[in-house]
Amino acid sequence: MQNAKILIIEDAETLRRELTAFLKNYGYEVEAPDDFQNVMNYASQDDVHLILLDINLPVYDGYYICREIRKYSQVPIIIVTSRDTEVDELMSMNIGADDFITKPYNTQILLARIENILRRTYAKQESAVMTYKDLKLHLANGTISYQGKKEELTKNEIKILHCLMKNNGIIVSREQLMEDLWSSDLFVDDNTLSVNITRLRKKIEAIGMENPIETRRGLGYIMS
Repeated sequence: MQNAKILIIEDAETLRRELTAFLKNYGYEVEAPDDFQNVMNYASQDDVHLILLDINLPVYDGYYICREIRKYSQVPIIIVTSRDTEVDELMSMNIGADDFITKPYNTQILLARIENILRRTYAKQESAVMTYKDLKLHLANGTISYQGKKEELTKNEIKILHCLMKNNGIIVSREQLMEDLWSSDLFVDDNTLSVNITRLRKKIEAIGMENPIETRRGLGYIMS
């Protein structure tokens, strides 16, 4: 996966530095903080694609960090540790880690594991992008982007924009939009639909694109 960002949570400075250099040589963006008091702040960044996580760490151990991350994110986590018992591996997988590698490890094998997990995790998501001119709807993470700027959408807003993009150049009636929302258990009435479309337009304008959703009075909406 191109331009993937990997977060290394490892307290051994030499290992952290060597691993950072190694992964950068293979084209990855790498962040390797030495601030373990605030490590959760690094782990919660939404541009991190994979985390290499040691277990024996200062302040919080790797098990705690993994559990906390899994409360809000499914970002891939590879446990990289000197603890090599079956119990450690089983516990790591049970709390949500995607892979378990013991030290010392072969860097090429570690690289292969990283590439496999990134490919499995993001290959489908990368294709789940709808585009209208330069406006992109990222279905995997529920965001829109336009010329480098990004906004998060609610479920209703995603569904509305998805429907309009799918019917690019065709007028979509309000009834059709509400039916589309109802079919996905997103129950809305006429007023709620108006509120959601207004919010969606504001979010699109906030990232720099002039409102691409035209109202056709008495007929519905169109992206043309």
